[in-house]
Amino acid sequence: MLAGLGLAALAVAAEVRPPQDYLSPTLRAQQDDPSRHPGWLWVDEGEALWRRGDPSCQSCHGDIAGMAGVAARYPVVAQDGALLNLEGRIERCRMRHQGQPAIGYESEALLSLTTAVASRSRGLPMSVAVDGPAAAFLEQGRTLYETRQGQLNLACGQCHDDNAGRRLRGDVISNGLGTGFPAYRLEWNGVGSLHRRLRACQLGVRATQFELGAPEYTALELFLAHRARGLPVEAPGLRR
Repeated sequence: MLAGLGLAALAVAAEVRPPQDYLSPTLRAQQDDPSRHPGWLWVDEGEALWRRGDPSCQSCHGDIAGMAGVAARYPVVAQDGALLNLEGRIERCRMRHQGQPAIGYESEALLSLTTAVASRSRGLPMSVAVDGPAAAFLEQGRTLYETRQGQLNLACGQCHDDNAGRRLRGDVISNGLGTGFPAYRLEWNGVGSLHRRLRACQLGVRATQFELGAPEYTALELFLAHRARGLPVEAPGLRR
């Protein structure tokens, strides 16, 4: 019986599909074409910000091309034990090494820098570390994913596992992975972070929302990144 349950779990894991599989052909073609994808305006701005300042990001890290593969490994546990996503790492670098105040979660500057860095991992497979100090954060994210929330009493998996591929209003429900974030959403008419999308999901089930950048969201981001292991980074994604 236990062996059978193990096989069933493997079967469920094998059904996780890349988010682009759930896009319409039109939206997918637009996502794949930088000349028609408005999210690349944020990439351009982020690359300009990378070179700006004294010290600049470039003065420490070199050309932004050297960031290839970085986004595929985030979130990560920092030396002080904190779990950092890409936004958190950029904010920490800015404050500790540039002597500047925090830019602010969901600010245009932070979104642009994060999108530019993430775009350099586009097409590379997700490969976050979930062992050692990351293991506890992974379980925290898994618990949040599996816990029913809000007045609708729904867990993330009830939509993104049990009903993936079905329609909710005008959208096709995906497996709920974050490989395309930061992403340009037509609904937002701009680029937004994965945490903004997670807040929208909590609002949809009428649950209490965490603050942008909250450790709960970052732990959930790690769990989603682990679910997406081996799938390509899409950032900047394009979503309805």
